[in-house]
Amino acid sequence: MGSCISAKGVRPVINYQHKFSSTYLYGSYSPIDGDSFVWEVEGVSTQIFEAYLKTLSQHRPNEFKIVVIDNAGFHSTKNIQLPDNIYLLRIPPYTPELNPCEQIWAYIKTRFKNQVFQTMGSLKSWIYETVENMSEQTIISVTSNHHYLNCFNTAFKN
Repeated sequence: MGSCISAKGVRPVINYQHKFSSTYLYGSYSPIDGDSFVWEVEGVSTQIFEAYLKTLSQHRPNEFKIVVIDNAGFHSTKNIQLPDNIYLLRIPPYTPELNPCEQIWAYIKTRFKNQVFQTMGSLKSWIYETVENMSEQTIISVTSNHHYLNCFNTAFKN
């Protein structure tokens, strides 16, 4: 829940639900050109992560992709086959500020606060609409990190 405004001395009443249901989004967002690729799945595992990478590699297939990953267990890369156009860049533990996707999820969560969805379908619709309506400029603004941009620009100079 987020904060809200009420009259002094009046405790606000906010609708909430005690129900748990989940869905998962894998996402890749470019801080350079604002491109995005999002894939919904019903769980997380190394096999699903590998399938995501294969699917991502087919999005703009001639483009080389640097995918920033954290230390989540399903990001294990021991037994997966990486597509040729993908490089995984592992960030140090407890540094979500270095992951462009974490910045996007935080951006989405700020719009998610204090909302109640009657069904999983309505929640998914809201998420799809939010993700689809993010402009390339918004993605760049939310994900840009001058350290990354300097690194990428230096590494890929022609």
